[in-house]
Amino acid sequence: MAETAMREGRCLCGTVRYRVIGEPLWAVHCHCESCRRATSAAFATYAGFPRDRFEILAGEPAIYRSSPGVVRRFCRQCGSPITYEGERWPTETHIFVCSLDDPTALLPTAHVHTDEQLPWVHLGDGLPRE
Repeated sequence: MAETAMREGRCLCGTVRYRVIGEPLWAVHCHCESCRRATSAAFATYAGFPRDRFEILAGEPAIYRSSPGVVRRFCRQCGSPITYEGERWPTETHIFVCSLDDPTALLPTAHVHTDEQLPWVHLGDGLPRE
């Protein structure tokens, strides 16, 4: 019988800890302006999990409704982004891959919203671009 993957992650200060169980539905680099602003980074790397496979282990994330139908959760103490949830994906929770204790465990498979990518970002990873 195969062992089910269990991964944990946290915010910068460690106040918020979470767990995801199983393999992600997908993992991508997002280049949209909203995600760039939410992370203050050139792009955000997400993995989507079924919502019932995500659980908060410690802390109580704050909620920010960044646009209609979108909820972003973040640490109240240090401000680290934790999740993204949108009406477009009602059964999924999207985590920031680099918030995992071992971010090397999940490999992104594509770039999305590349029409909004910053012109000075040049990544030669060979991944599909949408």
